[in-house]
Amino acid sequence: MKLCVSSYSFHQYLSDGRMTQLDCIQKAYDMGFDAIEFTDILPTDDYEAQKLAAAAIRREADRLGMSIPAYAIAASLYQETEEAQEAEVERLKGQLAIAAILGAKIMRHDVCGALGAHGCARSFDGMLPTVADAARRVSAYAETLGIRTCTENHGFVAQDSDRMERLFCAVAHDNYGLLVDVGNFLCVDEAPTHAVSRVAPYAIHAHVKDFYFAQQPLEGGFMTRGANYLVGAVAGEGAVPVRQCLAILKQAGYDGFLTVEYEALEDCMTGIPRSLKNVRAMLAELA
Repeated sequence: MKLCVSSYSFHQYLSDGRMTQLDCIQKAYDMGFDAIEFTDILPTDDYEAQKLAAAAIRREADRLGMSIPAYAIAASLYQETEEAQEAEVERLKGQLAIAAILGAKIMRHDVCGALGAHGCARSFDGMLPTVADAARRVSAYAETLGIRTCTENHGFVAQDSDRMERLFCAVAHDNYGLLVDVGNFLCVDEAPTHAVSRVAPYAIHAHVKDFYFAQQPLEGGFMTRGANYLVGAVAGEGAVPVRQCLAILKQAGYDGFLTVEYEALEDCMTGIPRSLKNVRAMLAELA
């Protein structure tokens, strides 16, 4: 498995202007990663500018010999009106063009961020047919571009492993798979090893993330769906059994990229390299 880093891992520096998304490529290269994955190419409100930015990112990656295996975008596949639903599907198709410019062979899109107060939006199962139809249509279009699509255990609503599996089965398209983030299951209070073992057979991409876990508030952290608390950790130093999760993925036959997604409070310029070192050591033990 080759090691990748998400541009989101540099969010501390991106958010205050110390770095741009273009700068992330050089930093990832200097740290020793094989590849870099991008999240929501900026500016997200100007599609033509996004395309130009993606082309510049691709040129810089080529200069350094870095691959861009995946592109991740925000999305909500359950909208209140048919018109809004169609607009979101078309927007995702447009973002596939950005993925193609980047040279990414995988695009991850979100499912939905919250339950609604009315109708089918009141439950995941109520939304599932609509969400699955949209994901299927996007994936079918992506296949014509040579890109696979996936959704991640992300956003509290579609985050449990059983819901991910039901979504995978409902989409039922060979071009569609799952992005398995080994840490994100803790956001819905699910044991990572149990969850990863359920969805590993459907993985076409994977994220390595770690958290500290507590039943009391953690400084800089957030509350899980079950009212526990999480705060980001260097991979391999928190509560997630990262090595065991990687072993499960390997046992299931996964041989794609492993993307380090860093969310800890420690400066990312020291935390990301330590995450990389730890994950490399775990993979060496599993070889």
